[in-house]
Amino acid sequence: MSEAEQPTIDDDREEVVPASAVEWDVETDVLVAGAGGTGLVAALAACEDPDLTVTVLEKAPEPGGNTALSTGMVPAAGTRLQREKGIEETPEDMARDIMEKNGHQADEGMVLHLARESANLVHWLVDWGVTLHLVDDFKYPKHSEFRMHAPEGNNGANLVAELVDLLRARPNVELLTNAPVTRLVAEDGVVVGVVAGDRREEVIRARKVVLATDGFGGNRRMIREYCEEEIDDALYFGADGNTGDGIRFGADLGGELAYMDAYQGHATVARDTGALSTYAVVMNGGILVNEDGERFGDESAGYSEFAVDVLRQPGGVAYEIFDERIFERLRGQFDDFDEAVKLGAYAEADTVADLCARLGCAAEPTEASVEAYNAAVEAGEPDEVGRTDGVHTLSPPFYGTRVTGALFHTQGGLVVDEHARVLREDGTTVGNLYAGGGVACGVSGHGAGGYLSGNGLTAALGLGRLAGIHARESLTE
Repeated sequence: MSEAEQPTIDDDREEVVPASAVEWDVETDVLVAGAGGTGLVAALAACEDPDLTVTVLEKAPEPGGNTALSTGMVPAAGTRLQREKGIEETPEDMARDIMEKNGHQADEGMVLHLARESANLVHWLVDWGVTLHLVDDFKYPKHSEFRMHAPEGNNGANLVAELVDLLRARPNVELLTNAPVTRLVAEDGVVVGVVAGDRREEVIRARKVVLATDGFGGNRRMIREYCEEEIDDALYFGADGNTGDGIRFGADLGGELAYMDAYQGHATVARDTGALSTYAVVMNGGILVNEDGERFGDESAGYSEFAVDVLRQPGGVAYEIFDERIFERLRGQFDDFDEAVKLGAYAEADTVADLCARLGCAAEPTEASVEAYNAAVEAGEPDEVGRTDGVHTLSPPFYGTRVTGALFHTQGGLVVDEHARVLREDGTTVGNLYAGGGVACGVSGHGAGGYLSGNGLTAALGLGRLAGIHARESLTE
């Protein structure tokens, strides 16, 4: 679909059809639109009652969405996995970090609610048999404690695979791919089903509908309408199916929208191979310079906020510089890193000057930047850009790659309540309709700078589970 053909909220489109205008082909109890993290978790929570039928429809050929493209790390506070490592923290600690990162712009009540539910989420997943471990060897920017719970290989695709296997083993769940939900069906403002299918449409009656189609990162018209200029033409690194469908459906029923300018960027996508250079490179001591060999900001601000800084450099590129200690530490731990290595994303050299010759950035200024960084680390002082997290100096042999800033996913969408029910501006709920993940507004405030690592899955999996629980319980009361 060309950019001109991509739909936006203000287009004159039929996103919702009246029940009186359709004939039902099939029915289900809970219909989940989308099989990314939100949808898979919502379906898993709903199907715990074996008497309920749950149908999951995914428009892509495979489940996963943005969750499959992420590290799959789920932030949670107060978990038994933390306690096993001697870590004691409260949900309030996690909520404080989220709010400080977004400048206290997000809905504090929702942030605290999701933080308080985070341990329940992780324990529930583990009790289902999902493989999660606590990442306790490094912290992502602005996390005050080790709270990332990750799947095998720190790879979201592995998390998705386990969730899909669990759902396919349930006799009351049907999961279909290449099956887009194209419209909602409503009666007097209450959702009663969906229209689905591409080549052949099918009208499905549903007692509850969960919108889990993610955000609008793949819809350039909506990006240009809502997000800041720097990200308009940036490389898109999210799932192709994220075109704002669920947001438009909910808005057509009067659902309130919030934080539509919010998004998650990423500062270190390898420019020449398209591979993601995990930000663990930076958090273990790597630095970024521009083509003139100059540092241009504090990389520890976070990969989303720093993406804009990278895009503002000449040509929208920067150069990631690190060393063998970091290379060896990450190899075999991050599937993304191993894939980047396999694709030849990283150059290696015995000196900074030789590395610069291979990468294409100015040698002498880059050498000076590395020396200044090392001196600050040795002195235990802030470096020239104000970075204070340095522990190890960079030493030969050196590694590096040319990177660019990218758009991963949007963080704005429909306003929901504590059960993930879609709300109208007057505070009433849209009957039978839930939303989570990129369809619902997130907890990152505005723009790219408010995104704290893990915010996406905090809302995606957190709201997905809450939606599934409420849908299940409301149908079995």
